[in-house]
Amino acid sequence: MLMRKAREELVEYGLRMYRDGLVTMTSGNISIYNPATGTMAITPSGIPYDLMKVEDIVIMTLDGEILEGTCKPSSEHSLHAAAYRVRPEARAVVHTHSKYATVMSTLGESVKAVQFVFANILNCSEIPVAPYRTYGTEALAEVVSEALKNSPACLMANHGMVASGTTLENAYMAATIVESTAEIQWRAECVGKPSCLTEAEVHETYEAFTKTYGQK
Repeated sequence: MLMRKAREELVEYGLRMYRDGLVTMTSGNISIYNPATGTMAITPSGIPYDLMKVEDIVIMTLDGEILEGTCKPSSEHSLHAAAYRVRPEARAVVHTHSKYATVMSTLGESVKAVQFVFANILNCSEIPVAPYRTYGTEALAEVVSEALKNSPACLMANHGMVASGTTLENAYMAATIVESTAEIQWRAECVGKPSCLTEAEVHETYEAFTKTYGQK
């Protein structure tokens, strides 16, 4: 079985994503990419996360050729492929329909560094919004690719969000911090204008986090 470990991770994180409320029903999708073999493992289309099995995961190339699997891949496989092409350090992509990130996407408003943890994880001052395009299309993949050029994550207008990472754990962490920051920003905007960290403060915070946080 190709990419067995990656398949197991996708099943595990798909269920986690569902239980954490980042997706509903069968929405969203996640993938892992191996640049050495040029293969991507991606969740299947339309199978509930609590019923998904290792053998349901599809193995394919970034060009769309299915190498192993009997299920149809996620309709957003071209979006994932585009993310790996524009973010060469990425090894995993997480696409969610999480509530507050989606709210901000409907407003056409980027998620900003209104909290220091955002800077710790993402090392950027804002998460941009890619313009609306129909789901599962090359047009959507193109606008997401453009939005990811200078950011590890982006919102998709009237749709949701996508985050990349050097591991699936990192990509999932990025997706969760975008969602939690979107909620803080939205709640703050309900009563006033939130302050945001400057670029310098973002990078200073990120450097401090990477050097001092945890059991180092």
